Amino acid sequence: MNAMRNAGWSWRAAGSVWLAAFLGVVLAAGSLVGCSDNRMSLNEFLELQRTAAEPSPAETPVCAAATGPAETQPAATQPAADQFWGPYKVGPGDVLAILISGVEQTGVAAPMQSRVDRDGNIDLPIVGKLSVAGLELQDVEDVIQNAYVPSVYRQAAVHVELARPEMAYVLVTGAVSQPGLVQLPRSQRNLLYAIAGAGGVSNVSSGEVLLRRLRTGEQTRVNILEPEQLQRALTMAPLQNGDVVVVQAAAPNVVFVGGLVQAPHQQVNPPGTTMNVLQALASAGGLRTDVTPTELTLIRRLPDGRDLHVKLDVDRIQKGKDPNITLAPGDILWAPETVLTRVQAWANQNLFLRAGVSATVTYNVSGLDFLNDNAKRSAFGVTGNNLEQAFDPFGFLIRQNQLSNINNQIPGPIP
Repeated sequence: MNAMRNAGWSWRAAGSVWLAAFLGVVLAAGSLVGCSDNRMSLNEFLELQRTAAEPSPAETPVCAAATGPAETQPAATQPAADQFWGPYKVGPGDVLAILISGVEQTGVAAPMQSRVDRDGNIDLPIVGKLSVAGLELQDVEDVIQNAYVPSVYRQAAVHVELARPEMAYVLVTGAVSQPGLVQLPRSQRNLLYAIAGAGGVSNVSSGEVLLRRLRTGEQTRVNILEPEQLQRALTMAPLQNGDVVVVQAAAPNVVFVGGLVQAPHQQVNPPGTTMNVLQALASAGGLRTDVTPTELTLIRRLPDGRDLHVKLDVDRIQKGKDPNITLAPGDILWAPETVLTRVQAWANQNLFLRAGVSATVTYNVSGLDFLNDNAKRSAFGVTGNNLEQAFDPFGFLIRQNQLSNINNQIPGPIP
């Protein structure tokens, strides 16, 4: 009789629970009726990105038909290219090694060295000062030969080498492999040679370079990864002693993942790396399994300070129907609550916790212990791994056992 009364009470409790669950669903759905969604669709977001990437009319390049053939246009970077990439040109402070051969007396004159003074002259025996500043080494040889032949020698051959170039010392710091003082000869006094002399940029470099002129106090920023800005860097005045070159490090790619995910966190990626939506979800352990999230919200901060909220469909992205877009540094990927997830959360808390635990707590504990007791399996004639698999294939007893542990932590009786 007691067993029958207990069974009847259990069925009445279960009916009350289902009624409460139904009312909870109705109330939860009703509370959300009328809520508007201010998020833009994925297609609207992609169209906005495409429009932002198109050049404005002011940035549109002028066609060749309007300006004439390309070869007739002046090359603004040509003087800079000649200065830094052409043959070496002698200047003040350089030390030249000079050898004159074929003279009448001994056949070869003693080799000598001469420093180019601040006025661009070298001082040689007999002929005196000769102006060589801005000349290539072959032109310097012609100047010396014309000075000695035929006034001093009837015939002579002249060979000139750069014994020691005059150096400028530039400090290179920041995101480079070997920061420190870099020595630059006259033909290499630009940003590229300075950075190369410091071992090149490191893997955390952003490409942004700050140049500080010691004598004038001028500061210039260029991005050596941009072709146009690189050309501008080559047209700058040569670097001088004491100038400072700072290679800026790139900010790490940080993406924030939160909401209905297993492990909300901020994902920090090395500079230069990218992460898409599914990768961000995987890094957060995936979506929660106790509820069924079906959508995501991408929040992106615009340069003007406004936030874009974009609605993403998880299923469509996973199935390849929607693009798995790449996230930008600083993006927030949020798995929001929906009507479905709130109803599921309410049912998980009220249906299984309140009704299931109070009605079957004693049965759960003793039942699991009994079914997993190897000594008692033979009484039921079961030959599987354990009786739990035979009598409880869907894990109902396990779930009730877990809920009973939760119930033990709840103070007072459960209504």
